[in-house]
Amino acid sequence: MFDFSPAEWTAILLSIRIAVVATLVATPLGIAVAWLLARRDFWGKAFVDAVIYLPLVLPPVVTGYLLLLTFGRRGLVGEWLADHLGIVFSFRWTGAALACGVMSFPLLVRPIRLSIDAIDAKLEQAAQTLGAKPWQVFLTVTLPLALPGILAGMVLGFAKALGEFGATITFVSNIPGETQTISAAIYTLTQTPSGDAAAMRLVIVSIAIAVAALILSEVLARRATKRLHGL
Repeated sequence: MFDFSPAEWTAILLSIRIAVVATLVATPLGIAVAWLLARRDFWGKAFVDAVIYLPLVLPPVVTGYLLLLTFGRRGLVGEWLADHLGIVFSFRWTGAALACGVMSFPLLVRPIRLSIDAIDAKLEQAAQTLGAKPWQVFLTVTLPLALPGILAGMVLGFAKALGEFGATITFVSNIPGETQTISAAIYTLTQTPSGDAAAMRLVIVSIAIAVAALILSEVLARRATKRLHGL
């Protein structure tokens, strides 16, 4: 039952690699966006908020197609990146990471924003009155207090990236060894005669990784909360 083929191992390891890269790259931007939405009022804030959460309500295929138009080899941005920097996203694993990062971004931002919203602004103001600069306040007060939300957002983003399918297959196709993630491999196996056993193995692996990630997030969040409260 659990005799994985080389192709299955490749899909598993590639999925983890893509999900990790997507999460690590998206997290700093997610923290910045969450802080901006939680701590600043500006013209067009509602529009920015809507754009961030748009991938949650759009069909994933639509998001993937928009990524193809934007970052494809002849896309609005992709052509410039390819010609001037040699960076190509379409039909590459890096493109899969980009698609996963975009799709998971709303789930990453939401917990972080709620965590920052829950921080008493008086603590930040007190640090400023003691002479701390804005960036010092953020690094020494806001960021540590928001750590549980950051961990929760990272795990949710990782889990979403691990299971992403529609946007990824639309943007970078389903290329074994390059862009074929667990989800894409399962889809391929369900269309293949006698592929049910292999598909079930990958389903079990994806469930196990997602559950382990959620448990780890809960453990880390509890430890961070206890440490922050001196327990």
